[in-house]
Amino acid sequence: MSIMGAADLLLMQTIGDEVRSEATEIKESVRRGAALTRQLLAFSRRQATQPRLMALGDVVRGMDTMLRRLMGPEIEFEIACGTEPVTVMADPAQIEQVVLNLVINARDAMPKGGRVAVQVDEVVVDGAAAVAHVEGHAGRYARLSVADTGTGIDEQTRARLFEPFFTTKEQGKGTGLGLSIVYGIVKQNGGFIAVLSEPGRGATFVIYLPPAEALDASLAT
Repeated sequence: MSIMGAADLLLMQTIGDEVRSEATEIKESVRRGAALTRQLLAFSRRQATQPRLMALGDVVRGMDTMLRRLMGPEIEFEIACGTEPVTVMADPAQIEQVVLNLVINARDAMPKGGRVAVQVDEVVVDGAAAVAHVEGHAGRYARLSVADTGTGIDEQTRARLFEPFFTTKEQGKGTGLGLSIVYGIVKQNGGFIAVLSEPGRGATFVIYLPPAEALDASLAT
């Protein structure tokens, strides 16, 4: 609250556009920090979530400035959203936490640079793809994917990715909570997560969430 108040006072003063932009970014970072705290509390079942109808692409695009700053100049970063809005029922703070954790993991997998692509679209999953990606639940999904060109993940590591406190990072550089929080959020919202990766060939995390119209239909029945 003190950081937010100081940023507000700064914005009330006569300052240049560059400083105003930085102060606004401070406020946004504080808001996201508070959201992270809520997610940690939710992870320990001490904080209720606040789901609402939202356009998935709008939430992701709203993180563009912050995510680009996290990447650094050696990493090419792209956000791609379809022309039609993809609407889901979820807590926007949770979705932001999912994207943030996945993008940070992608960045850390590319110490020498590379490319990270975040994509939002809608997809129909059936047949073998349903078995492989959404535990056999065929249907229409909102899809959020984060792909990198990094070091990739071997099969043994993939099997443990979502375990709480499991990390392959050096001591002091990872808590091991990021992907377990992602997994918990996705499951809490009735979704699924698939990991496509091989050593040396990058990694793609694909999240499937039920679109809002699918939820409406299930409630109607």
